Amino acid sequence: MGRRRKENRGIYRWSRPAIGAIATVGALGTAYLTVIKLMGNSAACPVKGCDQVLTSAYADVFGIPLTLFGCLAYLTMGALSLGPLLINGDGNSKQRQQLEDTTWPLLFIGATGMMVFSGYLMYLLATELKAACLYCIASASFTLLMFILTLVGRQWEDQGALVFRGVIMGMVTLVATIGMYSISINGPSATAAGNTGPAVTNTSGEAEVALAKHLKEVDAKMYGAYWCPHCFDQKQLFGKEAKKYMPYIECADDGADSQTELCRSVPEISGFPTWEVNGQFLAGTQTLSTLAEASGYTGPKNFKN
Repeated sequence: MGRRRKENRGIYRWSRPAIGAIATVGALGTAYLTVIKLMGNSAACPVKGCDQVLTSAYADVFGIPLTLFGCLAYLTMGALSLGPLLINGDGNSKQRQQLEDTTWPLLFIGATGMMVFSGYLMYLLATELKAACLYCIASASFTLLMFILTLVGRQWEDQGALVFRGVIMGMVTLVATIGMYSISINGPSATAAGNTGPAVTNTSGEAEVALAKHLKEVDAKMYGAYWCPHCFDQKQLFGKEAKKYMPYIECADDGADSQTELCRSVPEISGFPTWEVNGQFLAGTQTLSTLAEASGYTGPKNFKN
């Protein structure tokens, strides 16, 4: 028993510095990604999935890079964990202890919220985006480590209250996250007629409009869903002017002008988007040059996007 108490006291001494170190690394990483996002550059990453995830519809919240919110969260955790350590414990031990007692519950609540939010992002990564993003996985690992350290980093007297706080914070975070993404992605475009997804922001050129019209003329089809980030990326390549000419088939049940039954009748559709061009099925987001070649398009090819 004496040995266990001694080990616990050791954890108590280094838990705050460890949380602060993790938060600092996390803040630096998310700050880097935020700058890269705002500059329109690609992040350094050994796998292709990073750019796919960081440019998806889930990477922004109301037009603001998600990484900026992550950076602020990490900075807050860093301040809460390291702030009390800046007070000299020899001459101000009471003040330092009071500050530690105040910040520990805040650290636990913050770590719980970040862990649940990161867990939801991992769910999206596996089910919706289906891509590997090392930055996302690292951030999720950081939040899990901070959560564990807040649990074992001090002696919690009222464990029942701790569990209650954790459950409430987890539920609030999950509901808020789902609601936030629903509003951010669907936004005002969600109408009684059905969801249409986020608004396309890229401007179309003459070539994009001509290609979209040509694809419609040759009876090509793009099977997609309003919530699909890859479908949004495909629409962005065409641009907002050409989007109205795209031969788009909505496959989501709650999407605008849904044609779910038609989508289900096509066995070649295994994911979204799927293009059907001249009897050939092309899975995933396609470059405009690929669609032009597959459809026999001979018009202008100076695509802007």
